[in-house]
Amino acid sequence: MYTYDYILVGSGLAGLYAAYLASKYGSVALLTKSNIRESNSYFAQGGIAAVTAEGDEPLFHFQDTITAGRGLCDYPAVEVLVNEGPERIHELIQDGMHFDTENGEIALGLEGGHHHKRILHAGGDATGKRVTDFMISEVEKCPTITVFDNHAVVDLLCDGQGCYGVRAWNFDKNREEIFTAHNVFLTAGGTAAIYKRTTNPHTTIGDGLALAYRGGCLIEDMEFIQFHPTAMYTSTGEAYLVSEAVRGEGARLYNQQGERFMLGKHELAELAPRDVVAQCIYQQMQEHHQEFVYLSLKHLPSEMIKRRFPNIFEKCEELGIDMTDKIPVAPAAHYTVGGVKTDLSGRTNIPHLYVCGELASSGIMGANRLASNSLIECLVFGKRAVEDSLKNRRTDAIPEVTPCYHLNPANEAAYVALKDQVAGIMMQHAGIIRTEEGLRQGLEKLSALQNPALAEEHEYYSQAADNLLTVARLIMRSALFRKESRGGHFRSDYPEADEAYLCHIIQQRGKELRTIPVENHGKYEMDINN
Repeated sequence: MYTYDYILVGSGLAGLYAAYLASKYGSVALLTKSNIRESNSYFAQGGIAAVTAEGDEPLFHFQDTITAGRGLCDYPAVEVLVNEGPERIHELIQDGMHFDTENGEIALGLEGGHHHKRILHAGGDATGKRVTDFMISEVEKCPTITVFDNHAVVDLLCDGQGCYGVRAWNFDKNREEIFTAHNVFLTAGGTAAIYKRTTNPHTTIGDGLALAYRGGCLIEDMEFIQFHPTAMYTSTGEAYLVSEAVRGEGARLYNQQGERFMLGKHELAELAPRDVVAQCIYQQMQEHHQEFVYLSLKHLPSEMIKRRFPNIFEKCEELGIDMTDKIPVAPAAHYTVGGVKTDLSGRTNIPHLYVCGELASSGIMGANRLASNSLIECLVFGKRAVEDSLKNRRTDAIPEVTPCYHLNPANEAAYVALKDQVAGIMMQHAGIIRTEEGLRQGLEKLSALQNPALAEEHEYYSQAADNLLTVARLIMRSALFRKESRGGHFRSDYPEADEAYLCHIIQQRGKELRTIPVENHGKYEMDINN
């Protein structure tokens, strides 16, 4: 049984940054189920959106964010993001983080949904890796942070006073370990790897979401799964991300008939918000019975392409694709827009439990995440959560806890088979385009997957299987309830947006699904209306 001041679950940017800040105020345990470099943040190519240039303003960033969010953004949260984001960037640079420059100034890119160049990048298309590596180096230098690799959190420890720790399975020692603390931070990432075609690491399957749901947290807007429009198509089914920034530099989309199909579909053409581009690509694939379209770069300077996107260029070369000509692409599950409902300080409805990063539903993303808002959210709300925790230490004694979990190796094959089946069901029935009939069939198929071999109480693979099914049902139930099309949720049987659904959908264990209003009032309201 380990006791710390803080427990951080997850090693993406939100977890690393919060751990680094929290280490100034106490001891920190940072738990990750794989290794510290296995996260969506680490593989993020695009960049970080923040107002740093003359001529750009927080108001403009706010407007782009709520436009992409399709009416479901909570204004106070977006206002916090766009106003505090520049400060977090400045602090990061002061700490020693280097972003790409051009003529002595920070180089800024343009991505889908943005009307101003405000995307900071590092190493061209390696921003996530550079920022995450920077934070890892800061964490590893800090004597008050202990990193626990290969520790999968299997349960939250809660009592009447709130959350006081976690149960974790140590794969290296093949045993359960107990971690307790005054405050627990879940920063365990999203759920997109629950789909068969995804840009995420295979570990990103919603464990944190299932933990929070089982613990009684409010789960919000799970129908909104963002599919990245341009994931590289391969014959093996593996999907490699082709950053939005490639289209920001001028790449164009063509179907296999040679038609540039985004013209006339949106005023920003290829730089339309991701949900629009993904749906248009999917419709082209359906119409022509083809598995991909082309992202063409042949009209762009080849040296610029190699310099700006070295990692994508290298991956293309490895796969025998000439990036200076065209790349076969198709949408893939990429980002979980909804998640665990939090306030402006990262608090959940369970005292002493904070949630940050992709796992959180802070009100920023609405129905569709604006490109490159995710990394800046990690910084802004990670800092707010740590600052809030300083006045929120647990005063009650922490109970003694006895380990109760075991791992049965014989269950691994059944779990892997179930994971593959769930991924196929999600892609078929809760993918880019959905219907009531399809969602109901999907829920029936999930119910039929119950495997007696994966029903051992307090057994690791049985718990992991239950997590998968829990997350899949949360997505499908919310998608079934929302009888309209909005942002990352498209229902072909209800293809238009409906004002009756200008609300957030809440799910909580043991309670009926319900809705709550969107907070669409704030200091920028007058500016937008005028």
